[in-house]
Amino acid sequence: MIIIQLIYNSFAQFLVKEKGYDKGLLTVTPEDWDFCCKGLALDLEDGNFIKLADNGTVLRASHGTKMLSAEALAEEFGRKEWKHFMPDTGMAFRSGKYYFYDNYFDLPGALLCARVVDSLTKQNNGQKPFDFWKDIVAGIQHNYKMSAFKENCGIYFPEIKRDPGKYLHTCPESVKKWLRQLKNAGKILMLITSSHSDYCRLLCQYILGNDFEDLFDIVITNALKPGFFSHLPSQRPFWTLENDEEREALPFLDKPGWYSQGNAVHLYELLKKMTGKPEPKVVYFGDSMHSDIFPACHYSNWETVLILEELRGDKDGKPEESEPEEKKGKYEGSKAKPLNTSSKKWGSFFIDSVSGLENREDSLVYTWSCKRISAYSTIAIPSIEAIAELPLDYKFTRFSSNNSKTAGYYPNPPLVLSNAGKLTAK
Repeated sequence: MIIIQLIYNSFAQFLVKEKGYDKGLLTVTPEDWDFCCKGLALDLEDGNFIKLADNGTVLRASHGTKMLSAEALAEEFGRKEWKHFMPDTGMAFRSGKYYFYDNYFDLPGALLCARVVDSLTKQNNGQKPFDFWKDIVAGIQHNYKMSAFKENCGIYFPEIKRDPGKYLHTCPESVKKWLRQLKNAGKILMLITSSHSDYCRLLCQYILGNDFEDLFDIVITNALKPGFFSHLPSQRPFWTLENDEEREALPFLDKPGWYSQGNAVHLYELLKKMTGKPEPKVVYFGDSMHSDIFPACHYSNWETVLILEELRGDKDGKPEESEPEEKKGKYEGSKAKPLNTSSKKWGSFFIDSVSGLENREDSLVYTWSCKRISAYSTIAIPSIEAIAELPLDYKFTRFSSNNSKTAGYYPNPPLVLSNAGKLTAK
């Protein structure tokens, strides 16, 4: 059982054993994983999953795991914007009405929720609105609350602690060398994670080695992103840590070290002090548009590097022939489609055709997820390993160059974009 199955099981077991849901949720086939696709939104009341175009219209949709036909899609959504859509900054990724799935850790939850909708639809003859989300939130709290690691709560943390090598990969030497080169060149290195300190320590010791703290000047755990970037310092102060417990709220940061929670404003003030510069430049790496890239760009105006695994797996709809060994198995089930490759149900993460106009080149449009990559990322890369052996002064081409939607992909744009030609402008 690898990590996506573990994440799925941690929720499914809770729903079945604690909330009385159908036991059929506990059984997943390799084919079931094809439903998983980053960028989908779940309408919490209707039980519909949707894939958005860059202009907010609905490209594809399902009710639970059951895909809507072109006719049903037109009847349900038409050509108008999705009812919850708001242009970019006005649209949250999470609300009481919907939830966006934008990272691999979330995707098993998308499959589970879709199967819950299937089960409830069958039991209730399709009656709406649905009211299962409160049980999903309870499952998150049970398995991933701040004290869960220490208390051995749920399924996820006890299993990771029992056999970390089953789920985690060690960091390539090239990446560790790259981190040391950055530090030797006088750069300040920071690790910012929403994981609590005890879980972060386990991960880093296994992945980077017991001396991982020597690689970073500043470590911030329980950062509660995206709030780390969007909230005021008074709302999210930094806390000192003692034996993985938060002890003292700090009015400001005066030195590097390991802290909990916090905010980007006070962190930036510390960086000014450490560098002696009035406006130090920050390059922030992350794999979540919601938690990392959008808030770091929008609220802090930092340079952002999106780690986009679709660049290594979504090549013209086909998996790469040779995937690096250290990545194999991390997100894919036995004989299951790797989650970073195109879904048969949902199509490409980057583009799609307008419903009813399939097989016509001029009907292709960018997805909303693809649009946000070029809008808020400085560049996008398949992995840190892909750039680790480049010179530190290597000049990357930005997305902002000539307002390009593809220039910032390194080493190359995904083939599905390169082969699509000129897409419909929105």
